[in-house]
Amino acid sequence: MNTRPRRNRKSAAIRSMVEETKIGAEHLIYPIFLKDGKGVKEEISSLPNNYRWSIDQLLPEIEACMNLGVFTYDIFPAVEEHLKDQVASYSYADDNFYLNAFRKLKETFPEIVLMSDVALDPYSSDGHDGLVKNGQILNDETLPILNRMAVAQAQAGVDIIGPSDMMDGRVGSIREALDINGFINVSIMSYSAKYASAFYGPFRDALNSAPKSGDKKTYQMNPANKREALLEAELDFLEGADMLMVKPALCYLDVIHLLKENFNIPITAYNVSGECAMVYAAAEKGWLNYDLAISEMLLSMRRAGADAILTYFAKDFATLLKNK
Repeated sequence: MNTRPRRNRKSAAIRSMVEETKIGAEHLIYPIFLKDGKGVKEEISSLPNNYRWSIDQLLPEIEACMNLGVFTYDIFPAVEEHLKDQVASYSYADDNFYLNAFRKLKETFPEIVLMSDVALDPYSSDGHDGLVKNGQILNDETLPILNRMAVAQAQAGVDIIGPSDMMDGRVGSIREALDINGFINVSIMSYSAKYASAFYGPFRDALNSAPKSGDKKTYQMNPANKREALLEAELDFLEGADMLMVKPALCYLDVIHLLKENFNIPITAYNVSGECAMVYAAAEKGWLNYDLAISEMLLSMRRAGADAILTYFAKDFATLLKNK
């Protein structure tokens, strides 16, 4: 035999030398849940090793993660029910704890990158990403609310706006609002291919943000569709998105690859709560080796084409890399 592929696997040094895909802490974005108050660190029962943090408890956690090489954080607010209304007015209120937390984080750690969430559901009494009237999700009427929310976040120091709502035209609308208000350097990482998935459960537990009625299938994508992802991504690209996201990641590796092959801007992937919860549960039972499982899962997303990965494994995986 002239060709023996095993020759390139015969030692650890050679395997490392010819390794096609690399993943480091710099490729990770850490999603974190924020809660109002002081001294709060509440573990999420359906997502072990993840917590709802008050800002005073979060600061040392961020510092610990920075020491592991993780510098990008996507913050999600757990909002009390009495602050929610149909038009999500608390999302841009002056006393919003979420916006104040961004200011504190940037003041304390100016070198970190902060990403936000732009959608109505954390603040909506209806639990939907858009404005609800007579049981319908109103697309165009939602856009001014998203614009106001995004501008408020940019004013608070957010580096990357994350529209997760899946309303048509929202990227262009938000880009225009940011530019008009002088935030031309604030980026948009668009949730371009966000599927109506069964894997969001623990996230909704963490924020108590599940829809009060109906589901999200009129705005989130059908899991059966792949070509539609190209349409969504192209629209977001043309409207000014700086990065395109696929969510969830694990069941949609083909979609990550598809977007990577068709767009010359960064492609990101969201390793969502349900995907992570499965590994936590199996590892706790002794059915999977936790370290090996998370390493392989994250590597698969990079191999598919993700330039960056939002994952609840960020701190644990960065610790593994540090201890190599």
